Amino acid sequence: MHHRNLLVVGGGGFVGRHLVAALAARGARVAVPTRRRERAKHLILLPTVDVVECDTSDEQVLAGLARGRDAVVNLVGVLHSRRGRVRGPNDYGPDFAQAHVELPLALVSACREAGVRRLLHVGALGASRDAPSEYLRSKAVGEAAVLAAEDLAATVFRPAVIFGPEDRFLNLFADLARFLPVLALASPGARFQPVYVGDVVQAMLAALDAPEAAGRTYELCGPGIYTLRELVEYVCAVTRRRRLVIGLGEALSMLQARLLELAPVPLMTRDNVRSMRVPGVCAGCAPGELPFGMHATALEAAAPAWLAPSGPRGRYPQLRWRARR
Repeated sequence: MHHRNLLVVGGGGFVGRHLVAALAARGARVAVPTRRRERAKHLILLPTVDVVECDTSDEQVLAGLARGRDAVVNLVGVLHSRRGRVRGPNDYGPDFAQAHVELPLALVSACREAGVRRLLHVGALGASRDAPSEYLRSKAVGEAAVLAAEDLAATVFRPAVIFGPEDRFLNLFADLARFLPVLALASPGARFQPVYVGDVVQAMLAALDAPEAAGRTYELCGPGIYTLRELVEYVCAVTRRRRLVIGLGEALSMLQARLLELAPVPLMTRDNVRSMRVPGVCAGCAPGELPFGMHATALEAAAPAWLAPSGPRGRYPQLRWRARR
């Protein structure tokens, strides 16, 4: 591994904790900036990791943190934004603008100022400037800004929805099924090709030292394609909770999302519903095929490790789900 001194922005998040741990296990030194040290406390005990409390929106701070590094990794992404708009051709909310557009631009500048040549950036599958959601439009602008920096060896990853321990995807459904007898599901026909967090991490590690990855964009997807309803039914089966799953039409999906937006921490927004209109599946590779000769982990092979009840009977419901019985 040639890149042994890295700055990982967003390292305290779901994907970040797995990537930083993998880098530390390889002996790499990793700096993880965060606005609140408490949010990254799970990384503090790793011997080669330095958690730095700072303002990550300050370009000069980022340049100082990048100085002397072999590579910079950007994992930052947000699913919701405050009300308001950043006016312009793309028209997205202020939090999307800050996290998905301004930060990538600041990191490109920081890399140039600090003399760092290698930059890895995580975008989003389905991102495009004419996408129906602010999330996907803002992600597309950030991806383009990174790839436009031809003086940097930049690589962009576009993962499908990522699952794994501590995710806010399968685990969210498991939590809802724990408390609710009926699950009213927005956009039940939305299609996903979930990718395991461990596979995302391994693809990023492989790309770090691969010269051919410079200037490239890689889609990352798992081997299976599911509707949202199928995923929720699978979670209910694995957790051994029999729940009625009701699919909502477009109008009711938007109404439900509008009501959930009123919560202090919304589970769903109208922008999320718009994002689900774009299939979250890979178009440029065969199912289960990942870059660098890797093969994706099946959801059914990994998820029961943290979702299923313990004991020999814990696997029976998922076997019934696979057989559709």
